[in-house]
Amino acid sequence: MTDRPAFLGVESSATGRRWTGPSAEADRLSEAMVQETGLPMALARILIARGVAPEEAERFLEPQLRDLLPDPRSLKDMEAAAGRFLRAVKERQRIAVFADYDVDGGSSAALLITWLRAMGLAATLYIPDRIDEGYGPNVPAMEALARDHDLILCVDCGTLSHEPVAAAKGADVVILDHHLGGETLPPALAVVNPNRQDETGELGHLCAASVVFLMLVEANRLMREDGAKGPDLMAMLDLVALATVADVAPLLGVNRALVRQGLKVMARRERVGLTCLADVARMDRAPTPYHLGFLLGPRVNAGGRIGAADLGARLLATDDPHEAQALAERLDALNTERREIENRVRDAALAQAEARGLDAPLAWAAGEGWHPGVVGIVAARLKEATNRPAVVIGFDGDEGKGSGRSVEGVDLGAAIQRLAAEGLLLKGGGHRMAAGLTVARDRLDEAMARLSDVLGKQGAGRAGPRDLRLDGLLMPGAVTAELIGQIERAGPFGQAAPAPRFAFADMAITHVRRIGETHLKLSFSDGMSAPVEAISFGAFDTSLGPSLEGHGGMRYHLAGRLELNHWQGRSRPQLRLEDAARS
Repeated sequence: MTDRPAFLGVESSATGRRWTGPSAEADRLSEAMVQETGLPMALARILIARGVAPEEAERFLEPQLRDLLPDPRSLKDMEAAAGRFLRAVKERQRIAVFADYDVDGGSSAALLITWLRAMGLAATLYIPDRIDEGYGPNVPAMEALARDHDLILCVDCGTLSHEPVAAAKGADVVILDHHLGGETLPPALAVVNPNRQDETGELGHLCAASVVFLMLVEANRLMREDGAKGPDLMAMLDLVALATVADVAPLLGVNRALVRQGLKVMARRERVGLTCLADVARMDRAPTPYHLGFLLGPRVNAGGRIGAADLGARLLATDDPHEAQALAERLDALNTERREIENRVRDAALAQAEARGLDAPLAWAAGEGWHPGVVGIVAARLKEATNRPAVVIGFDGDEGKGSGRSVEGVDLGAAIQRLAAEGLLLKGGGHRMAAGLTVARDRLDEAMARLSDVLGKQGAGRAGPRDLRLDGLLMPGAVTAELIGQIERAGPFGQAAPAPRFAFADMAITHVRRIGETHLKLSFSDGMSAPVEAISFGAFDTSLGPSLEGHGGMRYHLAGRLELNHWQGRSRPQLRLEDAARS
């Protein structure tokens, strides 16, 4: 809780949140930014909130990958990994790619397959089945791959897979991962992972696809030293962007530059798999992080969740338009099925968690036969509803497989890894914001109580409803396509870099209309400028919808994010309304 007065005096909004705004110091710095740079105040406020100084503004607004990309050799084992990879290429050895079944794993695999194809080599793709094999390398699969391959590249997995890596007799294993490492590393030729315990952690925010990309950057550098030219890596940044956003990596520093450039590459529609997927998802404009996280990512993931585990990676890697179209249509259908399964599990999990009580540091639920492919999504929904870490577990027999999602400032992966080391979990691991686990039925209550205690010591559960952080005040007359374009220069927005929110004070509601069961569309005005259109998705899932629908002529403070609404070839500014309070 801040000591500053609530922004616009809003202590409890229609959604029960306290509004907070810029400090007096931030206001002063924003004014100085405007004077020194000539940028609009709204954009200056965003830059100040990001910690950008006036002299750094232009470089921040136009990030260059060449300035931000780290030296790949700063990661331990990188030279060994890239050297062994290139030797396999030069000697035309048999290469296998063992990847996780999610978007990051699929994108990582597709990066390698695309690069190797450009060099005239075909790699074997292996994605484990989520239900039959579980996450990461397993002994039978690694033994089988080792019999037929000289090099096995484990991507987005493998850092904790000591026994499976040791089972790969006769083949070299290189691990390119980002999940939290243990005290010892598996017996691989190289383990490139910014979250190894002996790394500095400076690059710990990278997803696995970014680690793979850095390895390919190093491979291309080594080829140039030998007078050869490697494949075009810039054309592969669409895959890195997709993985970064879908894996909820923070859009800061080099991640921001990778996603920004990757979105430009994706807009060229050169990768047939992503083009077909965008078409079945009915994307009708240039991609944004929203499209990656909520339209493309879930469809790529759908195969690993409830269908064939390799569908997503195959789609991202293929260069055959007919195969791409068939895979995209199948993934779209699986995604629809996934949503139906998810809704059933979500309703049951929320009811169970509420019955247990939502005042502990951890929110959790477990159920018989809950599909392991949707427990992670449901955990994310439970986290959003409770503002605390959440774990959801599906049982089949004596074992339950679960997934967890965390909140800012609470390291769930480390906590779950600790419980696994203590023997309360059969296995578990992950990273700060997401983790997976397997638990015995007779240890469930004990394990969850212990996990709640560990997370509580990190500060989980201490916050009530999240404050709504606002970047400043706007007048309706300032809402133009030009201003929105200026604001988007500070993007892309996403994890750890949220899209800026602005408030509009003392507005009259000029039109209000319910859309479907849960959404609300309205327009508002200050009486001096043309009305601004606004839409609030899921408004009737909270008290926001009923409050505004029955406004009765009352005036309101409104808060949300500015965007362009694209409809039938036209673009118009609108407010994505998130909250309101009577003025």
